[in-house]
Amino acid sequence: MDVLKHLINVLADPKIIFPFIILIFFFLFPPTDGLLKINEKLRLNRLWTKKGGVVIFTILIVFFLFGLSDENFQKIVTKPDNVPIVGLIFLTVFFLWFSLKQAMDNDARILEGKKPKEADDSQEKVLVWPDLLYIEFIALILCSALLIVWSIVLPAPLEEPANPTVSPNPSKAPWYFLGLQEMLVYFDPWLAGVVFPTVIILGMMTIPFIDNNPKGAGYFSFRERKMAVSIFLFFWLVLWVFLIIVGTFLRGPNWNFFGPFEYWDIHKLEALTNVNLSEMIYMIWFKRSLPSNILLREIWGFLVLIVYFGVMPLILAKTAFKNIYKELGALRYSIFSVLLLMSIGLPIKMFLRWAFNIKYIIAIPEFFFNI
Repeated sequence: MDVLKHLINVLADPKIIFPFIILIFFFLFPPTDGLLKINEKLRLNRLWTKKGGVVIFTILIVFFLFGLSDENFQKIVTKPDNVPIVGLIFLTVFFLWFSLKQAMDNDARILEGKKPKEADDSQEKVLVWPDLLYIEFIALILCSALLIVWSIVLPAPLEEPANPTVSPNPSKAPWYFLGLQEMLVYFDPWLAGVVFPTVIILGMMTIPFIDNNPKGAGYFSFRERKMAVSIFLFFWLVLWVFLIIVGTFLRGPNWNFFGPFEYWDIHKLEALTNVNLSEMIYMIWFKRSLPSNILLREIWGFLVLIVYFGVMPLILAKTAFKNIYKELGALRYSIFSVLLLMSIGLPIKMFLRWAFNIKYIIAIPEFFFNI
């Protein structure tokens, strides 16, 4: 058991688990026809069936039951602040499975020449009274009972009166801000706290302009909207739910990473030497000091961004996104590709920090401009 726990702790290292999660994600939720064929050949779509759901939840329950036998895991999971996140994991998995099961069922019906199941259900009339009000009333009673039991069984996570001379270690934001707090590790506050949330809001506002595909409207479908569904799930699962789980269960004292079965040692100090891209190129590769001229010093970072945002959309338009470019046109494709690359820039920056200790691609502290 100790060997298995140690193995899980090692695999929980973000630079190991994060690329693995992204790799598995694009096979489970293929955004292109090529990956969809691989998915169907490997029969991964069977995860979204009744038997697949049983397997998923069995694995999840067995893992938590196994983890509760460990003192360190138990302390983290049963902490009153963290219990809702455990519920979030189970609810996320359930509704993800349930929605994709309906999508896969509809895809199978459409391939057979039938209409989606929602088209058949639309012929049924559901009355507000008594059908809807009965369901809402029962849900109200159940939720009230759950909250009463919750408040009795779990003590309120109240601490001593605020003391400005003593800070909790680790000091964590509420769970719904843990994703932003994790982003602050890799980006300056003006980027993580202002630019990225603004881009997310603007990106959601542009969705009706970019994606006007009428297919999949009013019914669940994956095959007809695989690119849109995959992008949404990537943002939601990888760039939000995953960051919340990392911030809740894997971030310990001094904001260090700890495995799920690892003791949170307050004296643990990781020997990290974070370097900027310019420092890596000049000081490590070229074995020389940094130039005094800011533009010459950071020219490599600017070149990286020019290639990433200027050249990559053109390459993708000729290769992987050829059909998307034809469908959207130049203007909508430009907006789509820039928003997509900005979003993908977050996991890229995270992995660069974990694997190579790169702090900033462009570092101009003289003008508080760091990327």
